[in-house]
Amino acid sequence: MADSNIIVTPVDGKADLKAFVDLQWEIYKDDPAWVPQLKEEIHGLLTPGKNPFHEHAEHCYFLARRGGEVVGRISAHYDKLALAMPAEQGMGPGTGNFGLFEAKDAEAAAALIATAENWLRDQGMTHVLGPISLSIWEEPGLLVKGHDHSPTVMMGHNRPEYRGWIEAAGYAPVKTLNTYELDITTEFPPLIQRIIASGEKSPRINIRRVDKSKFDREAAIILSILNDAWGNNWGFVPITDSEVAFTGKKLKPIVFPDLIRIAELDGEPVAFMMTLPDLNEALKPLNGNLFPFGWIKLLWWLRKPKCRTMRVPLMGVVQRLQSSRMASQLAFMMIEYIRRDAITKFGSTRGEIGWVLDDNQGMNAIADAIESTVNKSYVVYRKGL
Repeated sequence: MADSNIIVTPVDGKADLKAFVDLQWEIYKDDPAWVPQLKEEIHGLLTPGKNPFHEHAEHCYFLARRGGEVVGRISAHYDKLALAMPAEQGMGPGTGNFGLFEAKDAEAAAALIATAENWLRDQGMTHVLGPISLSIWEEPGLLVKGHDHSPTVMMGHNRPEYRGWIEAAGYAPVKTLNTYELDITTEFPPLIQRIIASGEKSPRINIRRVDKSKFDREAAIILSILNDAWGNNWGFVPITDSEVAFTGKKLKPIVFPDLIRIAELDGEPVAFMMTLPDLNEALKPLNGNLFPFGWIKLLWWLRKPKCRTMRVPLMGVVQRLQSSRMASQLAFMMIEYIRRDAITKFGSTRGEIGWVLDDNQGMNAIADAIESTVNKSYVVYRKGL
């Protein structure tokens, strides 16, 4: 504990867990850019037995109080699958994490971070990466650019003050994750159009929609490409079968065949692009609650979403094709086909791609080629224990 007026205790029982979740509504009550997520979903992510992340991770949630008032929260956790990864990929032995970080002031922040570090040290961790909430596949990084506009589906939002508080605790930036935005109503530059047209003439290339009636099969194909394509990336941690099932069930209502493409080369699936309608546009007015009438509004929206923004959370090309002209061609073709359907079938005008690692030269080059610009940046910090 860094301040004598602050008491930090582990979350114990339903009342504490409710306070842990509800704190965001107090922290961001005057922030028009914040998008409240469904409280039921948040509880599910935090609860072992519901979120399969906990099958291979250990955690402790903490609340900070001053005079009985909750003034902050944090998670300390480590992923056993991450501990088994090579250290040069960012994770590896001794890597602990903090996440789900919220604080009302600098004193609460310092006390929470120190408590999380002590817990991780007691667990045998030698350094901390954070904030990561909870898995690298969920909400990694602290928002440092783009506070003035709302995040899209499955992206985080933080107060600007957090950056100074985390850095004051001795953390240094280790990686920046960017999102790119673009006006999808504008056609791509002539060079990109020529590359797409050339691919359309090739008998070797087939860009197809996913078949939602064969959801499990398609998910397995995408996962196979993803694990191959991202396997050497910084921060990569394998996704378990139970996590695939959990995420698939959660995303199935916003999975539309027009927005997900698999690229085949000589009949073999070698690339994919997943696009999601921005569910946050529908969630924002609900203020975290489905009842009494929120569920009706959400179900109506899910029948046939009309939304301004489409987000591309995942895209990948198998490693053997990476850095080749073919990889770029397949990417441009998938982007173009989804762009057309997003406009005509969903009424969308804006796209967001990300997150993209700041040193991912291939994806950054593709983003530049289609004239997109960085609209948000998230930083993952590191500190030795």
